[in-house]
Amino acid sequence: MVLGSAALSGLVRPASGPESTDPHRMLPVPPELAGLLPQRGLRRGSTVAVGGGHPGHQGSTSLMLALLAEASRAGSWCAVVGVPALGAVAAAELGIALDRLALVPHPGPEWATVVAALIDGVDVVVAAVPGTVSASVTSRLAARARQRGSVLVPYGRWVGADLTLQVLRGRWEGLDQGRGRLRRREMTISARGRGAAVRPKEIRVWMPGDRKTRVGELVPTAASAVRQPPLSVVRT
Repeated sequence: MVLGSAALSGLVRPASGPESTDPHRMLPVPPELAGLLPQRGLRRGSTVAVGGGHPGHQGSTSLMLALLAEASRAGSWCAVVGVPALGAVAAAELGIALDRLALVPHPGPEWATVVAALIDGVDVVVAAVPGTVSASVTSRLAARARQRGSVLVPYGRWVGADLTLQVLRGRWEGLDQGRGRLRRREMTISARGRGAAVRPKEIRVWMPGDRKTRVGELVPTAASAVRQPPLSVVRT
């Protein structure tokens, strides 16, 4: 569903059922990413930023879409604001239900107003950050998400998020001797935040996941003083 900003008023109220506004309800995430989140899901009312720089850098688009997939499949509505290059095929391949995905590719100069309107009735709102956003605007949008029980996902640089996920590095699989097809991407993702997420974490995952091997080997860091047994999700 591709929307202009004028069409938002007809979407935000009926998008999700009244039971979805329960502030204590967690929205699911793919098992590959659950270990990065303090409560292994997206807590309603929270702000979870993706990427510390420009949207699309180092696989952040794949990470952003993967973060929406399980919630979308479970019945939640999602919206993406300000990402005109986002492809429906890529979203569907990562598991997003396209009939519950609203796209506002060009929000115009009233970016904050558009994002606020979507927060009023959409479960997960991804908002590509248009350059520098003032602290008063970020605080106001985060407070609105807390009040409405929506999950705000700033896509780009955002100060004050409850949690920030960032792709540190990645490599593609599928090319052999310069020929072949790109099949999936191995990415190392970090999570840093505040409160329950104050301790930094890193995991290595395949995207799209193969539903067999969720996470690769432990990512070596200075904090890895004790060797841990293999787990389905590896933390450092």
